[in-house]
Amino acid sequence: MSFDRRVFALAALCWACTPLIAAGPPAATTPLPPAPGAPAAPTTPAPPVAPDVPGISKADIAAALTSDSMTVPLPGELLAALSKQCKPNWSAEFRGPVNTALTSRAQIALNLGALIADGYVAVEAQDSQQVKNIGRDILALGKALGIGNEVIARGSSIAQFAENNEWNALKEELEATQNEVKNAMEKIRDEDLVIMISLGGWIRGMEIVTDIILRNFSDATASLVRQPQLASYLRGKIAHLSPKLREDPLIVSLDRQLVDVEKLVSFPLDATASREEVQKLKDAVTAMVKEMTTKN
Repeated sequence: MSFDRRVFALAALCWACTPLIAAGPPAATTPLPPAPGAPAAPTTPAPPVAPDVPGISKADIAAALTSDSMTVPLPGELLAALSKQCKPNWSAEFRGPVNTALTSRAQIALNLGALIADGYVAVEAQDSQQVKNIGRDILALGKALGIGNEVIARGSSIAQFAENNEWNALKEELEATQNEVKNAMEKIRDEDLVIMISLGGWIRGMEIVTDIILRNFSDATASLVRQPQLASYLRGKIAHLSPKLREDPLIVSLDRQLVDVEKLVSFPLDATASREEVQKLKDAVTAMVKEMTTKN
């Protein structure tokens, strides 16, 4: 398999690790009736329903909040919801090359998560070269974390779809890669790594979301920044990092800034963020992305 095919495969596979929010919870099944004379099966209490968010169902949010540690809570559903409210100029969200010569494991994982968000944008923009560029960076960071060899199995078909601009087929193929990504994460057995990838992806994703909203501002798009559950979820994950990582200066700084970000994405359901508030949020997450990508 060529280098381009392998890096594209890694980009695609990591992209498939974006949240399962878009997929929603598993479909409900109708239980079989009990056999005659058999005791009734115990009922399982329904999980608490999270507050509604425009563009995301209550079940989607609940699934995100109760998902296992292998789920990366990127705002993929928000990006999809934005596409329904406006016509994003996805290529305007591309950023320049990122520094992949990093030595801190935590910083590498944060930037890998951010690149996953970039990969989502590149696929939406249907830009084969951009996806390959991002994939090359993802491969470099993935190898540094020890997962490069785990995520190239589907490279041939994915790369072919991209080269032929078969984007619908590519998205279907990406969906089929979730098991491979999950297996790779499970082999690593590094919960801290998964949390850092989640955090980096969500921060970069929020930078993308807020920029698109500001370019297409309306009450409908601005309401999509309300996601206190995800911000709280990530802060809770940070609190459960290993003691050594929690004391890392970069993590301490990001956690402190995330407190302010959580306030900016928390407002009543019947309220809408103003342009100024969305701008404040964008400035906050942009500063976090800059700090993440700056070599220590």
